[in-house]
Amino acid sequence: MNTSGDSARQNSGSQHLIPFQRLVRRLFFQAGAGDTRAEACNPRKCLLLAPIAGVVTGLAITGLVMVLLDWLWPLVLSTYLDHHWAIVPGLVSGSVLAGLIMQKLTPDPNEHSTEEVIRAYHLHGGRMDLRSFFPKIAAAIATVGSGGSAALEGPSIYGGGAIGSGLWNRLRRFPLSDRERRIMLICGAAAGMSAVFRAPLTGIVFALEMPFLDDLAYEALAPSLIASVVAFVTLSAFLGAKPLFGFHSVGSYTRRDIYWSAMLGLFIGLLALVFVIVFRRVRRLVMRARMPHWVKMGIGGLLTGLCGLVFLQLYPGRLTPLGPNYEAVGMILNRHHATTELLSFAALKLGATIATLGTGGVSAMFVPLFLTGGALGTAFAQSIVHSANSGLYAAVGMAAFLSAGYKTPLAAVVFVAETTGGHAFIVPAIIAAAVAYGVSGNASASSEQRSREELLASSGPAESSSGPALPS
Repeated sequence: MNTSGDSARQNSGSQHLIPFQRLVRRLFFQAGAGDTRAEACNPRKCLLLAPIAGVVTGLAITGLVMVLLDWLWPLVLSTYLDHHWAIVPGLVSGSVLAGLIMQKLTPDPNEHSTEEVIRAYHLHGGRMDLRSFFPKIAAAIATVGSGGSAALEGPSIYGGGAIGSGLWNRLRRFPLSDRERRIMLICGAAAGMSAVFRAPLTGIVFALEMPFLDDLAYEALAPSLIASVVAFVTLSAFLGAKPLFGFHSVGSYTRRDIYWSAMLGLFIGLLALVFVIVFRRVRRLVMRARMPHWVKMGIGGLLTGLCGLVFLQLYPGRLTPLGPNYEAVGMILNRHHATTELLSFAALKLGATIATLGTGGVSAMFVPLFLTGGALGTAFAQSIVHSANSGLYAAVGMAAFLSAGYKTPLAAVVFVAETTGGHAFIVPAIIAAAVAYGVSGNASASSEQRSREELLASSGPAESSSGPALPS
């Protein structure tokens, strides 16, 4: 055996690999000269890592959707509709379970979902603690799967952000700077949003708007674009790519519709302002209460269940203000409902959302706001405008409530267009979203969002002050 010859060939191969490895590190994993270690940023590194984050996030969200939307929630919903008596005990049990998971298995039961991602972006250099990743996902499944008034955007944004921020912890030879980690955090959040709603453009825009009240995290644009598309394609390979909430509509609008859309935006903007103030005060009161976290969530489950029970007693049928409510979107968009039923649904949906998330439920309120806006827009079209084109006002109401509640006007309009297929309504939706955004001021469902002016007045994003995390 010619071991010396084999050894020589291996050494020769290794010598040829060394310059290649150095080239890869120089191109993708070294910051420019003169950059500080904390803020050094090599954009090419993030572009290289973005598709990996997109694939991993897409696979994770696919599993979450299959477990919750394809299996658990249809089973629970069918039980609730057939046996109304099961609603309250089912919600109390699920909420208590989620509360126990958060209390026993996470360092801070009040920090999760979208708020944790925004807080990590501003205060922790994009770092997220992955030790509680699986408990928080399990708590989100218990919250939403038992009928809590929330959907999958919370765990999806959190899961994507955690993957984008923490997947590289094992790459000791290629560490991320704080700025690069913040970019990858936003990149992962965009991938999660893109996958769960099958809306890549929404994922990009929402993730960029999410950290700020009045600006975009523009440095994460290109990586977020790549990760969102990759996550969308990954999920679509398993579940398909058709719009999540398709609806039938006239597809055109008049000048009169533009004026009415602005009025609807004004009304919803003021309503969103009141809702956000109430939600934030309830959340603050609950966080200060001296009782175990699982007890707080049990009370929230009880109140949420009562909201659902009251609605079903008033309006028997399959429409209910509980759970992720994806099926309710189609019912409101494609079926006729009396104006009083739509207004009752909107009021109880908002009440159930405050009860679920205000007491610590693990998710976010993107879909509840979207759905409430659609119900109010449809009622507005039927009772005030007397228009046959109720789909237009439903889309406008959706965009307006999202814009005012989350301070994400661009994402609100794009989300409505992508998930409903109502692209013809973009102009009225933009007008309503802008009016709602303006009249609602700086009131946001997120307590962690910051304005650029606030950050510039401080030492920098990593040192901006913040109060306690208030989950959205």
